[in-house]
Amino acid sequence: MTDTGPDTPTPAPTDADTGPGARTSTGAGPGAPAGAPAPALVPAPRRAAWAPSAQGAFVLGPRTRLDAGPGTERAAGWLRSAVGAATGLSLAPGGADADGADAGDGRLVLAVDPELPAEGYRIAVREDAVRIDGGTPAGVFWGAQTLRQLLGPEAFRRAPLRPDRRWTLPLGTVEDAPRFGWRGLMLDVARHFMPKDDVLRQLDLMAAHKLNVLHFHLTDDQGWRIEILRHPRLTEVGAWRARSKYGHRFSELWDDTPHGGYYTQDDIREIVAYAAERHITVVPEIDVPGHSQAAIAAYPELGNTDVVDTGALTVWDDWGINPNVLAPTDRTLRFYEGVLEEVLALFPSEFVHIGGDECPKDQWRASPAAQARIAELGVDGEDGLQSWFIRHFDRWLTERGRRLIGWDEILEGGLAPGAAVSSWRGYRGGVAAAEAGHDVVMCPEQQVYLDHRQAPGDDEPIPIGFVRTLEDVYRFEPVPPSLSAGAAAHVIGTQANVWTEVMHNRSRVDYQVYPRLAAFAEVAWSALPPSHERVFADFERRMETHYARLDALGVGYRPPAGPLPWQRRPGVGGRPLDGPPPMV
Repeated sequence: MTDTGPDTPTPAPTDADTGPGARTSTGAGPGAPAGAPAPALVPAPRRAAWAPSAQGAFVLGPRTRLDAGPGTERAAGWLRSAVGAATGLSLAPGGADADGADAGDGRLVLAVDPELPAEGYRIAVREDAVRIDGGTPAGVFWGAQTLRQLLGPEAFRRAPLRPDRRWTLPLGTVEDAPRFGWRGLMLDVARHFMPKDDVLRQLDLMAAHKLNVLHFHLTDDQGWRIEILRHPRLTEVGAWRARSKYGHRFSELWDDTPHGGYYTQDDIREIVAYAAERHITVVPEIDVPGHSQAAIAAYPELGNTDVVDTGALTVWDDWGINPNVLAPTDRTLRFYEGVLEEVLALFPSEFVHIGGDECPKDQWRASPAAQARIAELGVDGEDGLQSWFIRHFDRWLTERGRRLIGWDEILEGGLAPGAAVSSWRGYRGGVAAAEAGHDVVMCPEQQVYLDHRQAPGDDEPIPIGFVRTLEDVYRFEPVPPSLSAGAAAHVIGTQANVWTEVMHNRSRVDYQVYPRLAAFAEVAWSALPPSHERVFADFERRMETHYARLDALGVGYRPPAGPLPWQRRPGVGGRPLDGPPPMV
């Protein structure tokens, strides 16, 4: 292999080398140099080359120094807190001893190199030093994540297992960059509340898989999870429900334990800051005009009071599509503008998700007030009324330097100018939006809804939806081939969605999400091979090591052989379907 050390810059990857059709020599699959070690990296990097182990290794030791250049402070802090904890090494600052001599255990150098892609990185390992260069501070951080994988699964522990452990890195180089800028996980904390510490843990797991967007689903019919100071009843009333349906919505079982919880504004600040330290953006979702019964239960005037006794509504205890939607009034607009003012103060993200999905129009059809509003606005019926609702908040957010994103139902009645689309019902909505020049995040339920069961057997806990195996997720392709080249550029990324109706605690979330999120992470990060066919056998082989990393992190994933006895839910039925709807 070519000797590319910390002081010998490697040329930045070119578009031809790193585009979606680039050939990857990862040392972890087809194309690896003969006789080279095969670090099981997940997601697979674009290009890597490893020297035979007989040529030596870099050894991390007590005197290894961490030399962090400008802009790399977050990555350095993470290395000391995470890798330092696992190895028991201090990774003290600087590249030399106090007397000016070279450190006896070598140097770990972090630097920003603007010549590299924005989130791309280059790792060069030689016997006396390791260098991680990133195109931006985020790139350096992703390189640090790869470095931890190269150290082995024990580097994912919180304390050293053996004081005499010798920590080594194989000699070689890695050049890498993500395929998509939006690599997301949608976490629904409205159906089942997830305590703050569990959210922080998910952020750590996202970072370990190089995911960079947490889509935070904070409000729904079953709960309101964010403190809004000017509207305290949203959490006093809207954050709590008396009971919960246990299993699918057609289940006859109930959990009579009251359920609820919410994040204070300080909790939100902590979550956002913790994510930012890991170069993860938190995109909040405040659902309008549907999925709003929790808000209406707290403030009945938000509902369609001329057709429903909204004062009798409580936070919903069932799953599915709820008929109670927001009234199309100026009072409702002002209320949610106030909500969003506080949301914008807490979340610096460019995008704010406004929902817009599954909004039944029956109450608007029956409401004289809603019909009068349709006539006043001159819009095209109830679909036009929903479009008016979304367009209002699109303008409102744009005036404040933000961008609206919503589920693909916001296409109904006309897409708001400047809005982006989360395409969940298949490809069709995303294709229409992209061809019209709107940005799209692909997240079709047929492929990346991780609440859906992972195998057809009866042992799957609360089996719902379609069978989506690890291989199914791995073979998901976010960019439909029907898109023109110009429209394909509007697919800014992809995300996996974690809806929690049947996930009432952390263990259930772990089981449904992992290991499939590792497969999804590779789809979102790694370039397609020239054949446009990912090699699942290679990924499956690398997962043998990655399971050990998940074990070290304490993740209760679904084992390849099926659920363990304590992961099953005997007697709690779901609603298995014969097969997925077509990808439209």
